[in-house]
Amino acid sequence: MEYGELVKAYENINGSSKRLDKTYYVSELLKKTNDEDIERIILLLNGRISPAWDKKEMGVAARLVLKAISLAGGISEKTVEQEWKKTGDLGKSTFNLMQNKKQATLFSQSLTVKKVLDDLRKLTEISGHGAVDQKVKVISGLLSSASPRGAQYIVRTVLEDMRVGIGDGTIRDSIVWTLPGLKIEFEPGKEGNNTYSWEIEKKIEKWLQPKEEGVKNFYFQIVDIVQDAYNIKNDFAKVILILRKNGLGALKKVDVSIGNPMKVMLYQKAKDMKDAFERVGRPAAFEYKYDGFRLQVHKSEGKITLFTRRLENVTSRFPDVVNAVKEHITGEDFILDSEVVGYDKKTGKYLPFQNISQRIKRKYDIERMARDYPVELNVFDIIANKGQSLLKKPFSERRTIMESLVKETPKKIVLAKQLITSDEKEAQKFYEQALKAGEEGVMAKNLKGIYKPGSRVGYGVKVKPVMETLDLVIIGAEWGKGKRSGWLSSFHIACQDDEGNILEIGKVGTGIKELEQEDRSLHKGQGEESDGGDVTFNQLTKLLKPLILEEKGTEVKVRPKIVIEVNYEEIQKSPKYSSGYALRFPRVVQIREDKPVDEVSGLDYVEDLYFGQR
Repeated sequence: MEYGELVKAYENINGSSKRLDKTYYVSELLKKTNDEDIERIILLLNGRISPAWDKKEMGVAARLVLKAISLAGGISEKTVEQEWKKTGDLGKSTFNLMQNKKQATLFSQSLTVKKVLDDLRKLTEISGHGAVDQKVKVISGLLSSASPRGAQYIVRTVLEDMRVGIGDGTIRDSIVWTLPGLKIEFEPGKEGNNTYSWEIEKKIEKWLQPKEEGVKNFYFQIVDIVQDAYNIKNDFAKVILILRKNGLGALKKVDVSIGNPMKVMLYQKAKDMKDAFERVGRPAAFEYKYDGFRLQVHKSEGKITLFTRRLENVTSRFPDVVNAVKEHITGEDFILDSEVVGYDKKTGKYLPFQNISQRIKRKYDIERMARDYPVELNVFDIIANKGQSLLKKPFSERRTIMESLVKETPKKIVLAKQLITSDEKEAQKFYEQALKAGEEGVMAKNLKGIYKPGSRVGYGVKVKPVMETLDLVIIGAEWGKGKRSGWLSSFHIACQDDEGNILEIGKVGTGIKELEQEDRSLHKGQGEESDGGDVTFNQLTKLLKPLILEEKGTEVKVRPKIVIEVNYEEIQKSPKYSSGYALRFPRVVQIREDKPVDEVSGLDYVEDLYFGQR
């Protein structure tokens, strides 16, 4: 497919704020896309060059892109920078500059989505001496071949700042709109967006089990089938190809594949034990909620693979966990859902997540890290066993299977501590024991509940103290002054809506240390103070500098990537921020390196907390 076709779709999508309009334009693009290009189109629509769980990065900062624009356009870097300051969008600046360049079309040539994606992927492989010049050359080559509008979106893709507002929900619905036999009449841009209708043929209806009459019910069942398949496959391109080649029936039968990471099941928060019982039923299984990080354990044909909730393969970083699984779990071909918890090797006391978070990203000195920061694997669910899916099995049966497989060995591998009860007082006592033990709270689970990846569906809830923290993504910051000079500070933070759009909810600058822990002794008596947290300004600055997209004065905008846990005194209504809310006295708790951006706290959850605090 010509890259220009994708650019047209970008422009149409970007030109509307209405979800149904965006759905229409994406569905029309998908209809035009052949099987060979479908993966490329899905990736580029999301502004990615590889799937979310593939951690290869282009490693390109805005300044490097600025050099590439200068080279491609024969324009001075100073001119590019001046235009950038005017627009605040390096992509838009590229369009303006390339459009005004004399003979702009003379050097442009046919550019395919394959060429764009292949060249951008080259950026992940360039390193070492001369890497900057090589990357500039690759990017400028693409910009020279592209139309001015195409160059705009290439720059935005490189910077991972697409600004077109396409979430997973839009892509999912767009796939449904392409389904043969399902007719959708829709006129984009029409006021009210109420001109759509569905016509479903009998060949589609046979796969559905309507709970009520009406064609809309059929439609939403199809949406659920596509969503369920995506939650298991984690790849919309694979979902589309299954649908095209084998139809809706095959998509409905999509099942787990050992070795392929899938979305984990998520849980809503209950107010108290009474609320927990009302939502999951009686009796219920209560389990400790551990302050660690989520880990999927896959074993197939003797090979053990570990995935984080971000779907990142971290097997090489946790040889101690791999050994524990080998030695203390009987059976073959399984997938376990678990929580890795750190503990003090001297006292045996469990430690908060931040004490072991550095192990997730560590690529060197693995054995030393395993010795210095030991962990225990707490297994709380099983998704597959003996190569067979257990998604539809009730939780009580899944727990029994776990008990038959796991040979519990404290400080190596254990099953989540559990209580089955119908009594609120017993449940409350168990909850208090969990808090006293240093855990986050408890999980309450429906004994008959199935395992539904990626959904908060009521098969389980979490009960935690009233002060519920939020996981928020940093979208901007301000350069500090005085003793904080050279560091980023006053971090702009955001939640997300149900489409994945990032919505600002305030700023945070407390809970962050002035100095690194190991440097404190060098500054004793010199008037330096610490906020007392476990995150430093220097640490956040190092993480965010490569993500800077634009700078205006002391303020910077950064690519939404770094997720932090934040507590606060109160949530308030505020028209100042795009979320409509603000946090009163927010404070950084920790960096959540295990959390992907698409799992930051949702606006609906913020609203629940807002009304719940009254």
